[in-house]
Amino acid sequence: MNEIQEKLKLLPDQPGVYIMLDKDKNVIYVGKARVLKNRVRQYFHSTLKTEKVAAMVSNIADFYYIITKSEIDALSLENNLIKKYKPKYNILLKDDKTYPYIKVATGEKYPSFTISRKLRKGSKYFGPYMGGVRVRDVLEILNMAFGVRLCTTSIGATPKKPCLNYHIHRCPAPCAHLITEEAYAERVKAAMRFLDGDDADVERLLREKMAQYAASEEFELALDCRNKLEMLSKIALKRITSLNRDINADVVAYMSNNLYAAINILIIRRGIMQGASTFAVENASSDDEALTSFLSQYYARHAIPDELIVQDFCESALVEDFFLREHGKKLSILNPKQGVRRQLLEMAEKNASEYLDKAIDKIRHKEDMTVNACRRLQEVLGLSRYPRRMECYDISNISGVDKVGSMVVFIDGEADRASYRRFKIRTVEGANDFASLQEVLRRRLSKLGTEEEDRFPKPDLIIIDGGKGQLSSVKEIFDDMQVKDIDLIALAKREEEIFTLTSADSILLAKRDYCLQMLQRIRDEAHRFAITFFRNIHSKQSLTSVLTQIPGVGKIKRRALIEKFGTIDRIMKADIKELASADGIGENLAAAIKKYFEEEL
Repeated sequence: MNEIQEKLKLLPDQPGVYIMLDKDKNVIYVGKARVLKNRVRQYFHSTLKTEKVAAMVSNIADFYYIITKSEIDALSLENNLIKKYKPKYNILLKDDKTYPYIKVATGEKYPSFTISRKLRKGSKYFGPYMGGVRVRDVLEILNMAFGVRLCTTSIGATPKKPCLNYHIHRCPAPCAHLITEEAYAERVKAAMRFLDGDDADVERLLREKMAQYAASEEFELALDCRNKLEMLSKIALKRITSLNRDINADVVAYMSNNLYAAINILIIRRGIMQGASTFAVENASSDDEALTSFLSQYYARHAIPDELIVQDFCESALVEDFFLREHGKKLSILNPKQGVRRQLLEMAEKNASEYLDKAIDKIRHKEDMTVNACRRLQEVLGLSRYPRRMECYDISNISGVDKVGSMVVFIDGEADRASYRRFKIRTVEGANDFASLQEVLRRRLSKLGTEEEDRFPKPDLIIIDGGKGQLSSVKEIFDDMQVKDIDLIALAKREEEIFTLTSADSILLAKRDYCLQMLQRIRDEAHRFAITFFRNIHSKQSLTSVLTQIPGVGKIKRRALIEKFGTIDRIMKADIKELASADGIGENLAAAIKKYFEEEL
């Protein structure tokens, strides 16, 4: 602590980022500051601390800082370091549900309309769709009313054969060069006007078609039109009458009880309440800094609205400047005191408070299942360090064919799916799981001490799916590569025995022990990840061999079918229309493929 006090005296009065470390040199918190000297000293000198801040400070063994040109640069760097280190006391957005958007590929000559959960430059996005509105229904309305294409077929200089959608008047077949670029552009503009809220023409068209289908006794089609009209009514009911139809705003409310916090977001597009999302968050910073950190992370994954309606403690000027520089978006941040926007903010605050009240027990249970389970695991197994980053490995094959290995990563007891890795076994002949494990671990551990260690950080604990034999085989790799400071254990499935390098006897934990349940989760996840990879490889290889037996399906068409469907099961279940939608297949060949599977398999 004396060393920390000496460092505090040397802090500069400049903006920057500070990084807090625990005794194992793990990054446990990253923060940004307008004045480093003032902000960092507060942690150690202030007597008024929330429980979360006090817990974080008690674990600080060291810190360092990085000076930046401005507070905006500090916020940007803080965001990047949080993504890199995933500190336990920062807000981390993990596995939040990403709602679907309709993507219009405006960069194409003949833009397609598809569903997307990821936002990228070069296209226009409408949404998100939630709150009972099915995005597929919206796409079908676009297809029925405007005849825009919903496929991603590439359109080149050589015309293709029109698919079934052309013959049932659902697509003008731009891929077959049967519509001009200008005429198709008019359809796209009309469809985008509908997505922008102009639904009067669509409602009239659907009512006309419903009447036509009913008159011709095509009752299923008439019912489909009625369902789509009901969906339009559902959208209309969500319109907030006091708001301008052009308003695209997110209402964000942050509520805290000094230990846990919740954030509620109300999403309003074109004056319509699309829905809401609520996040339970933990952090060791002030409310304003926590909200800023959340906004910078959340809008890296979601569409940025025109307006952000927030509480008055939001660092509005900083956030506005940050979004303009990082995203090129001029964002208007409002702190309303009255009117409909104030009512919406109060609604979001109420949602966040209610969620927090109901979620406290759930959050505490989650802590027991994750961070507290990690602490207990260190104690029960006598690990050399807190197992913050755990990696688990599994091997999957059938009779030595298509051998694959998996690596799953848990950080502070929670899955970090972005860090998962898969391995094709290259050097092992036959079904030799021991040798396969050795190959996988050798390849993984070879990243340590290299430039790639940033992408593959050193784990604190490696878990092997297996027993003594698997543990011994991996220990050979540890010894051969002189690996130090990484704990190694194995978990055997039958009796759930834990084997370590420090004891000849296995360790048995109670079935209800959170430690065992956490180890089971990571072991089962490694097995699932390996099996999924194996099935994909095995299925595609089997699929290729089956497709070679079908007359008319050559190498290029096999590739098109594999890319579209992926597995034999999906091809067998597909109807002729779906098969024909694969690039280069067409109706006649689709019928032949369907017939082959019906007769031969």
